[in-house]
Amino acid sequence: MRPLATLDASALSGIAAVFTDIDDTLTCEGRLPAAAYEALERLDAAGLAVVPITGRPAGWCDMIARFWPVAGVVGENGAFYFSYRREERRMVQRFFATDEERRRNRARLSELREIILREVPGTGIASDQLYREADLAIDVCEDVPPLPKEAVDRVLDLFTSAGAIAKLSSIHVNGWFGDYDKLAMSRIFAHDILGLDLDDDRERIVFVGDSPNDGPMFDFFPLSFGVANVLDFKDAVPHLPSFVARGRGGEGFVEVADLVLAARDGAQGTRAPGVHGHG
Repeated sequence: MRPLATLDASALSGIAAVFTDIDDTLTCEGRLPAAAYEALERLDAAGLAVVPITGRPAGWCDMIARFWPVAGVVGENGAFYFSYRREERRMVQRFFATDEERRRNRARLSELREIILREVPGTGIASDQLYREADLAIDVCEDVPPLPKEAVDRVLDLFTSAGAIAKLSSIHVNGWFGDYDKLAMSRIFAHDILGLDLDDDRERIVFVGDSPNDGPMFDFFPLSFGVANVLDFKDAVPHLPSFVARGRGGEGFVEVADLVLAARDGAQGTRAPGVHGHG
């Protein structure tokens, strides 16, 4: 990881999209600061496709896709994407698994839920679980006292022992059945909504994140950025970002957004070709 200040701004001149985590990347201490939301608006107004890539639930993602200045949102760590077409007043939804697969998986996760709560004292079910379609979110520090590392590791082990995929975010352990992650659904979203091929266009996309479940994104995108609190997980993130901001959470995101916008202003162009409008 290199300091953000060491990046040659010319590397950002052709950026078409900004993908970003939400919790502790856009937020600070559990709140979305005005400056971070304003940065989203400024990026969108400059013609960049802004796409939150989050572990948060479908219910939240419907609202984000409708009301935030974004091209769409990838939710539940890659279980789906939502993109709201404002001119048509229509929500585009695509899930990785079929309705029947999700039904079966929810039944399996319901069994795991009881095992984890019984086996790991101090855990809780995330307060947003009611609004989830495809995963089980175990709260390890959002609305419960922070769990020790040994307890978090035990939760991860219980998921994987049952054949589920488990990822640690800054607040939850998310577990699901299915061969997908944030990167897999980002690839589908880029193709369907932005008209981009993630392999060919990876250098035209910035990713900003903060925690272990962002590892696949950090590894894939050359222009990957961590807000400063990614350093809290430096021994747990399988792949670290290329650059790190000075500020934590939303403050760090604003640093990245400012750099992207400054490079765009200097590039003398409007919207980069190949990105479809999103209303």
